[in-house]
This record gives sequence, C-alpha cells and structure tokens, in this order.
Amino acid sequence: MNNDLKNKDTQEKNNNPQMALDDEQRIKVLSPGMLVFKRFIRNKLAITGSIFIVAMFIFSFVGGWLMPYRESETFKKEVEMSKDYAGISINKDYKFVIDEGYDFPLSAQAQFVQAANKEDEVFSSLDIAYSQKKLAEDVHLIYGLQQVASATALGGNYAIELEDSTLNADFSAAFSDAISEGAAFFEFGGNEYVVSQERKNYTAGVLQPVALALKNIYDYASPETSNNLDFCMKSEIAFAEIASGGAAVQEFTSGGVKYQMTVENDRAIISEVKGDELIEYANASRYLVQPIYADVFFTLEFKTKVIELVEAGVEEFTYDHIDGKLGTYTLHRSNDVWSMKWIEETRVLDTFSFPDSVHPLGTDGNGMDVLTRLMYGGRISLIIGFIVVIIETFIGVVLGGIAGYFGKFVDNLIMRIVDIFNSIPSLPLLIILGAMMDAQRVDPMVRMMYLMIILGVLGWPGIARLVRGQILSLREQEFMIAAEATGISVSKRIFKHLVPNVMPQLIVISTLSLGGVILTESVISFLGLGVKFPFASWGNIINAVSNVYVMTNYLFVWIPAGFCILITVLGFNFIGDGLRDAFDPKMKR
Repeated sequence: MNNDLKNKDTQEKNNNPQMALDDEQRIKVLSPGMLVFKRFIRNKLAITGSIFIVAMFIFSFVGGWLMPYRESETFKKEVEMSKDYAGISINKDYKFVIDEGYDFPLSAQAQFVQAANKEDEVFSSLDIAYSQKKLAEDVHLIYGLQQVASATALGGNYAIELEDSTLNADFSAAFSDAISEGAAFFEFGGNEYVVSQERKNYTAGVLQPVALALKNIYDYASPETSNNLDFCMKSEIAFAEIASGGAAVQEFTSGGVKYQMTVENDRAIISEVKGDELIEYANASRYLVQPIYADVFFTLEFKTKVIELVEAGVEEFTYDHIDGKLGTYTLHRSNDVWSMKWIEETRVLDTFSFPDSVHPLGTDGNGMDVLTRLMYGGRISLIIGFIVVIIETFIGVVLGGIAGYFGKFVDNLIMRIVDIFNSIPSLPLLIILGAMMDAQRVDPMVRMMYLMIILGVLGWPGIARLVRGQILSLREQEFMIAAEATGISVSKRIFKHLVPNVMPQLIVISTLSLGGVILTESVISFLGLGVKFPFASWGNIINAVSNVYVMTNYLFVWIPAGFCILITVLGFNFIGDGLRDAFDPKMKR
C-alpha cells in the first residue's frame, strides 16, 4: 500500500515538475516585457492601430520608392484652345496723319471734327488758328497758321505790325484791304494768307500743312513703314479719282518714289513701281484689322484674306499662321466689330484630371499625380511627427528629470518656465512665424526644419510635467537610496535609474503626441504657413483646394489626404491607448 502511494507521488512529480526561481522557462514567462506585449496584442484596437501605422509607412516610404513619378513632376496634355488673336472693325471716325515736325493735339482734332461737320474752313484750339481744306469725300488737309503780321483797329484805320522782315508796305496794304472787306483769305506775292480776328485785333498767317484727316486705314507690307502725310494725301486723291469714274489705274509720286494704285471692292491696292516690276507696298480701306499682341505683324495678304471673309460672312477658316503652321480661325460679329480667335493645339498642364489607369487618383491643380504626392506627403508628415516628438521628449525628459530630482528652487524655476510655455498661444504664434517666413521667402527645406524645431520647443511642457511627477515619487525609493550610497553621480541617478522607470509612461504619451503633431502640421500647412512647395505634406495637399467649386467637384484631390491623416492619427491613438492599458499593472490578463 505504501509503495503504491510512493509510486503515485513520484508519478505526479514527474508529470508536474516544479521550477526553481532561476529556471530559464520561469524567467521567460514572468518577463515584464512579455507581459506588456501579451496584454498589447490582446487589445484589438491596438492591433488595428498598428496595422494602420504599418500600412501608412509602407504606403509612404515603399510606395513612393516604387512609383514611377517624382514628387513635383507635372503632367501636360494637348488641348484645342481658342485665343483672342485680332479685332476687326469698320472705321467711321477720322484718323489723323500728322506731318513730321508738327503737333496736332487731341483738342485740335476735336475742334476739327466740329468744324468739318459745320463745313467751317477755320477753327482754333489752345489759341492756335487752323484752316482745313476738303480734298475729297472724308479727306481734309489741315493747315496750321504761322503768324506773320498783326493789326489793331484805330478808328477807321489799322495799326499794322509786321513780324516777317521779308514783308513790306504793299503787304500791309493788302492786309488792311482784307480786314476792311471782311475776307478770311487774301493773296500776296503768290502766297495765300489767312485772316483771323479777336475783337479789334487781327492776325495774318501763312498756311502750313500740319495734318491730314481721313477715314481710310492704311496697311503696309513692311512693319517699319508708317503713315506719311504726302503719300497718304496723294493716295487719297488718286483713290477719289478712281471712285469718281476716272482711270482704273492711277499713278502718283511721293518722296521721289513712283506708285501705282488700283481699286478692288472699295479697297485701294498700292504698289511701288520699279522699272517694269510692281512691288506690293500698301492697301487702304475702311477696315481696321488690328492684332491683339503688339509684337504680331499681319501681312497684307493675311489682312486682305480676313477682310474678304468678313465681307462674305464666313465664321471659320484655316490659313497659314505667321510661323508657318496651318491655323484655324473663327470670326464672331457684334454690330460692326468682329473678334478673331485662333484655335491651336496647345500643351497645357493636365490639371484636375479624373482618376484613370495612368493616374489612379487623378491630378491636382498643378498637374501633379495625386497618389505620388500623397506618398511623398506621408513621408514628410510622418518624419515631422517623429522628429518633433523626439525634440519635445528630449527637452521634457531633461528639464522634468532635473526638476523632479532636485526639487525646491530648481523645481520652482523650471515649473514656472513650463507655465510660461503653457501660456503661449501656439497656433497664433505658428501663424505669425509662418507669415514672417513667407515675407522673408525662406527656403522650403530650411522652413521645414524651423517648423520642426518650433513645434518641438512648444510641445515639451506636458512631458516635463509627467517626468517631474514620476521622479518626485521615485527618488525616495530604496533603490535610489542605495544608488546614492554607492556614490553614483547625479546625472547617472537621474538618467540611468530614474528616467528608465518613467519610460512606459513616456512611450504612451509620446505615441499619443504623434497624432497631435501630425494634426498640427496639417492645420498650419492647410493654412499655407507650413510645408511649402515643392515639398508635399498631407496638409498642403488639402490647401491646394482653394475654392468651393474645386472642393465639391474634385473630391479625389483632397479626400485621400484627409483619409490618410485620419487613419494615421487614429492608428497612433489606438497604439497609445493599447500601450497605456498594457503598462497598467491592474489590467486583467
């Protein structure tokens, strides 16, 4: 019986071997790290958060490496664009060709129009007398008066003062007779003089051509050629001669050059005669064909073609462009004004292109691939988040550890500094600093470094308070008394014995802070004061959506960036909550 009991006990001991305190298996089971890990992986939200963060890291770092596009690469497409090219109108107003060396200001031009309408031969402007002579229909030669003598009425006689030394008493007599007869003109010595009156004062002046008023528009074969009074006057006389039934071909000479004119469809064609050769020189008509851009010159052939098509009522035509390319043009009429547009294949940025096989998430307002920008933006946002947390953790651990260990005056001083930093309005300060960097045009890379430093410096007070509170409770523990008794230096006591005991809480608060930092960076980048182009962050990707139309019609531009921010912040928060529960010793296994 006893032997059976002994055998039974031996068998139970073999089946349930007891473990010693130094047994490797026992130590492994009781490892605090393993306990924390097991508690963490039992938390479904923590695992979900870990999956989110791993997915975001793979998406941002591995995905950006695999993408065939660069961060700031722009894409273009060929589209047909209609550009304003020229304006065409029928001229109904007088145009003035002013002779070289003379001035005919706008005020004088207005006075001429009134005189022409009233058929007055003499008019004045700014105390200057002018005379006009009608050469043909809507063609007037305007003379300026060069004063040569003046007279004042004294009773029935006139006191005449000659201003030209070449004139004599005979001229004075002719001038006196013209005044007495009330004549506006008189001749003397083969010259014609004009008499003008202002109360009892009279002046005599010789006529000098100063301008030609006409309604035809002159277009020249060369862009260097401009209107010349003598050429235009003789052209208008020849034009009027043909219109009145004269010879179909008129010749005239101006400036020593012989010209020949013919008329087709109320348009004068003027050619320069060089021996037996006719060289195209100018056209004249009532049509004004004017390019939109000052550096563009239309050939006579092109202008003639346009005028013919306008008269024919054509709305679209093709023609060789000035650079040799075949261009398509459209004509749109409004009363007697036509606008001509040029339709051409233009390479433009492929902005707000909807998702397709080439761009799975489409393109943004700068013609960049949204998916690529999201990947590179994830890198920036995650790197900023981690670096800022490292900076604020380092500052918080150092100052919090010193305050908690030394206490008294040192503790009060550091805590007052913490209070000051907690009182700083972070977001307004970040906006001000961002505006200052905008004004100074700080380089985007340097700006990003400043942003990380500023966020880190502003975010350490919370960690400092946590570390200080934990060390205040730990510094009186027996292991610290033993460390002090062994003569370990103060720095080692703080950073080798106290701070490691605060590490679980630091890990939790740092993880939770990562989400907050990413949100803060996104907000200030969304406001246009954070990460700047060409670098991408999730915040400035959303900032590119600058108006309601884009926001409502191109959801693919900003929703993915918002979704990435949401997933990342949720992931870090879930991990932080999971770590907090895992480090809690009261947490049920």
